[in-house]
Amino acid sequence: MDLGISGRWAILFGSSRGLGRACADSVAREGVNVVINGRTSDDVERACAEIVAAHGVRALAVVGDSSTSEVHEALVAACPEPDIVLLNGEGPAPTRFADLRADQWERALRQGLVGPVSFVQRVLPGMIERRFGRIVAISSAMVKSPNSMMSLSHGTRLGLSGVLKGLSKDVAKFNVTVNQLLPERFDTARQEQMAQVAMKVKGITYEQARAEQIASIKAGRLGQAHELGDAFAFMCSAQAGYLSGQSLQLDGGSYEGVF
Repeated sequence: MDLGISGRWAILFGSSRGLGRACADSVAREGVNVVINGRTSDDVERACAEIVAAHGVRALAVVGDSSTSEVHEALVAACPEPDIVLLNGEGPAPTRFADLRADQWERALRQGLVGPVSFVQRVLPGMIERRFGRIVAISSAMVKSPNSMMSLSHGTRLGLSGVLKGLSKDVAKFNVTVNQLLPERFDTARQEQMAQVAMKVKGITYEQARAEQIASIKAGRLGQAHELGDAFAFMCSAQAGYLSGQSLQLDGGSYEGVF
């Protein structure tokens, strides 16, 4: 299927590795030029070079924390009129609820809510004027079963979800869609990190921690990053113009509800 987005431009937060990188690869394969962002110069430059070599599109590098105004300036300088925006970023480290401090909440809110929303405010007017825009956030399917160890991450992600849902109703008439991808456990560095946490908290081996992750998924396996990337590409497509305000579960069939 031709997704009808060849030649467009995408700014992708947190796209040098993991699920963000998979999203960048999937839209680049469709002919979308990309602005790759990450915190480490080596990762970002490598991702750009590999995407150009594999897909023949333009790939520009912006290094830094995507929640900051300085990086927002750099992203817009690289691509003044993005058609597609991916809001993605590594969540805060799992922390016991009793140990959380006010400064940790403040950092998490900046990272997971204030920063992304500020960037959307900045680029949204241009999308409305051009009558095409695709804004997609990667959130977390696990917010449906809250865990106090993940309070920082779930609190900010749910806040962003609420803001984006409200926004989606206002901008749909301009062919600007706002959606979310909710991944459960995907085989990325994040699950490696979570396995290390489980080892310390539960006193189990690495093999046991990974087996627990797999057992929690109905499909009996972790997701592959390209599976999420391709779902993202479809959400950005011309064909998805009637899909907005939605949260798509990518969880290997694990969600127990009907709706």
